[in-house]
Amino acid sequence: MRPPVSCRTFRNPTIERAIRDVSSAIRDPDWRQLFANIFPNTLDTTVAWHNASAPFTFLVTGDITAQWIRDSANQVLPYLPYTSVDQALAKLVLGLINMQAEELNDYPFGNAFQPPPRSGLAPEPNGIAVNLAVSPPFNNRTVFEAKFELDSFASFFQVTTAYWRSTGDYEFIYLPAWSAAAGKVLDAIRALQMPTYAGKQLNPSPVTYKRYTDQAQETQFGGGRGNPVKYTGMARSLFRPSDDATIFPFLVPANAFLCVELENLSDMLNTLRVFPELRDRAAKLAAQIRAGVLQFGTATHPKHGKVFAYEVDGYGSVLLTDDANGPSLLSLPYLGFVNATDPTYRNTRKMVLSLDDNPWYFEGPYIHGIGGPHTGYLKVWPMAVAMRGMTSDNSDEVKECLDQLKATTSGLGLIHESVNVNDGADYTRSWFAWGNALTSQFVIDAITRFPGII
Repeated sequence: MRPPVSCRTFRNPTIERAIRDVSSAIRDPDWRQLFANIFPNTLDTTVAWHNASAPFTFLVTGDITAQWIRDSANQVLPYLPYTSVDQALAKLVLGLINMQAEELNDYPFGNAFQPPPRSGLAPEPNGIAVNLAVSPPFNNRTVFEAKFELDSFASFFQVTTAYWRSTGDYEFIYLPAWSAAAGKVLDAIRALQMPTYAGKQLNPSPVTYKRYTDQAQETQFGGGRGNPVKYTGMARSLFRPSDDATIFPFLVPANAFLCVELENLSDMLNTLRVFPELRDRAAKLAAQIRAGVLQFGTATHPKHGKVFAYEVDGYGSVLLTDDANGPSLLSLPYLGFVNATDPTYRNTRKMVLSLDDNPWYFEGPYIHGIGGPHTGYLKVWPMAVAMRGMTSDNSDEVKECLDQLKATTSGLGLIHESVNVNDGADYTRSWFAWGNALTSQFVIDAITRFPGII
């Protein structure tokens, strides 16, 4: 259920009207209530600090009081269509863009950040960000976690260009923090394209992450550098969007996402006729990454034929799987990298939604879908079910996804991070704003494409 009005962290009449409008198109009373809970969840519970005059916005991810670049961008995506008609919502999203720019200026390789000192919020100790050897070094009073995830860069550009498209506002890009952050991100991408070796010598690495731990997914190979790579045009990522370490550093769906958002960035700057150097660099990087994904990011599966790989190294090593967290292979049409009818994607979709072919796909009596190492065996992430529905044009499959999602809340009326396929009471994270945001997007998408489906 929603918190009482007096306890909500951001109240907005436009979103309340949107809840009523969408709910009026839903016949199923359980889905009406569930949508009314999950759609405003970010506003109700995660706006830890908002300065409307600056503006700046700090969004926690839910039950972890830190702001992830990726999560926070996804948390506001459902509200972007309303920013063109609601100034308060527009300032909320603009505040997030300004906050992310400030964070990336402070430490470009961070994935999650502490609240700024001027917010008056105390930094939250991170119990797993200990026993680390990280380069470049970071300040744990401003950086919550320093696991470099390539999709953080894409998410920053995604929320930037999506906000501009919705509102027409672009004055923020003239702020020193935004243009400096964009430049630092492009510099980092270029450095992350470098191969591990220069002939017989070792190239310097722009970022390393080593943790002394008994959990393999919490540290990186090669003293924190990651496994060796050859040049492909793609950029390396030390960690996945699940916060688990990559095995092969070229994470294909993250590169596909980054390619799309670099193209969007270049398009925005070209349309506005500003920052030609940033525009050209973004376009060049996008072209290199797209070529790299298409040339090196695919493999031939013995059953499904040509598919997109999840991770590669440029030497010929490939990992054929998918993870629930986006960007994922399943989400490639949602990200805009390919159409859902693309033959390689269709083959990939069959592979990653197969109990026989994806080691992280699970089935149980009331839910089946993709999970991942982050939450372990037999746990499906509901947001992967939502993504399956959003990338399907089959009404029966979409309805099946909606039915499964409704059955996963354990009576709490919100979307969990993951659920055990055999036991609905065994779940992780009862308060997970990204999952609520993505599922609400799916509901709106489903009733728009298939009126009366719920």
